[in-house]
Amino acid sequence: MTTIPAGKRIGKYRKYSALFLMMLPGILYIVINNYLPMFGVVIAFKDFNYSKGIFGSDWIGFENFEYLFKTEDALLITRNTILYNVVFIFLNLVIALGVAILLNEVKKRFLSQLYQSVILLPYLISMVIVGYLVFAMLSLETGFVNNTILPMLGIQEISWYSESKYWPYILTLVHIWKSAGYLCVIYLAAIIGIDPEYYEAATIDGASKWQQIKSITIPLIIPVITVMTLLQIGRIFYSDFGLFYQVPLNAGALQSTTNVIDTYVYRALMTLGDVGMSSAAGLYQSFVGFVLVLLSNYIVRKKNSDNALF
Repeated sequence: MTTIPAGKRIGKYRKYSALFLMMLPGILYIVINNYLPMFGVVIAFKDFNYSKGIFGSDWIGFENFEYLFKTEDALLITRNTILYNVVFIFLNLVIALGVAILLNEVKKRFLSQLYQSVILLPYLISMVIVGYLVFAMLSLETGFVNNTILPMLGIQEISWYSESKYWPYILTLVHIWKSAGYLCVIYLAAIIGIDPEYYEAATIDGASKWQQIKSITIPLIIPVITVMTLLQIGRIFYSDFGLFYQVPLNAGALQSTTNVIDTYVYRALMTLGDVGMSSAAGLYQSFVGFVLVLLSNYIVRKKNSDNALF
């Protein structure tokens, strides 16, 4: 095998020095924000004491994890977290992909950009603001739904923040409204990248729009769909804290349907101040997500290695 002289290697790096320099802030951010905090994982196995510090606190093994599994609400919060995320992943995929395909049919550039901006806008809104928007819609005294829509339908006012049965649907609608636009833009970018000659050939052969979508669009963006779905599966044990805490306004009557692992740990941390238990919950969520990504990627690789994440 031939070896590349050191001078040529240095020259190659100099050629791309501007790109390496542009990468530096992002790399530093990832190291500081994502990798340095990993040393704090040890807190999950300790009875953390602020006066003793991280490494000086007493080692207690897996006792912090027992809090999650032995509590009466363990099954409830785990069920809520998983079921909500499964529904979110499925609906996000279907709705975002459908809207992306429709946007691709908009040929006027101004209208296409306008629709993309409108769809993406909710993703950029703070969940605190979303919580107040939902309250403006559902408030018992001044809400738009109770004061305008329900009277038109001849339905009595509903105390939304006292009736937990409505909130699985409300939270799902709010989540789709807020997050589907982000996936939609990603899928739209993938669709735009498809060679137009495929569609021209299909049109000449007499293929309808639905046949083109089914036989050209979806198969060619399957790798992007797979990657985005795998990334979401990796966070299936996490939940959007703002969605489940801020939007229901932390109403106690709704906790049977709005309480998930993240909100449960937060409430326990605020009540007990147990940092070790909170760290254990975070480690548990990360480990399960990591295993699920590996398992999902393995299944995808078995089916089609080209679509696998790694």
